[in-house]
Amino acid sequence: MQLNRETALTRAIALATSGRRAILGITGAPAAGKSTYAEQLTADLVARGHQVALVPMDGYHLAQAALESLGLAAVKGAPQTFDGYGFVALLKRLKESADETIWAPRFDRELEDSIAASIAIAPEVSLVVTEGNYLLFDEAPWATSRALLDECWYIDLDDDVRHERLQARHMRYGRSAEEARQKTYGSDEANALLIAATAPAADAILKLS
Repeated sequence: MQLNRETALTRAIALATSGRRAILGITGAPAAGKSTYAEQLTADLVARGHQVALVPMDGYHLAQAALESLGLAAVKGAPQTFDGYGFVALLKRLKESADETIWAPRFDRELEDSIAASIAIAPEVSLVVTEGNYLLFDEAPWATSRALLDECWYIDLDDDVRHERLQARHMRYGRSAEEARQKTYGSDEANALLIAATAPAADAILKLS
């Protein structure tokens, strides 16, 4: 199924008014626009009076110190650099414990680290929007997360545009032009290929204009 912004909003409203808490996943390759779109969608829904919370998967990045001690700093963003089991446990709790306030971590790009208990999901929240790279990944523990998502949409973006955005992002956060290019076409591209292979498992492909 193909979605655009208008049809996606209609589907999200249906999830938010289903009568029970739903979880919507937004996935796609690095710099496909997941975070920006998820923030915009959440804001649109809230403006329409719906109780919606945004809980990005990035809050489950392993701490920079842990990555360095494990020798994984150079591949930050790969599946093994997240606490995947912790993320799955959060999704399960969000589905099964809707009568309590649940706190989730948030990733701070300025610090390049996660901050615990930064996002509150109140009992009245009827839709949780989560976004991240590996929501459709078919290896443990990520495969468990798919069953906890009511829907998962894959954002499809032209690779040239995505690469340009990714390099600009890396430079904005302090990398040189060469460092940004190496990361974009190195570990980031390896992750992008893994993620692209998961697209057929999505409920819909979202084309953003």
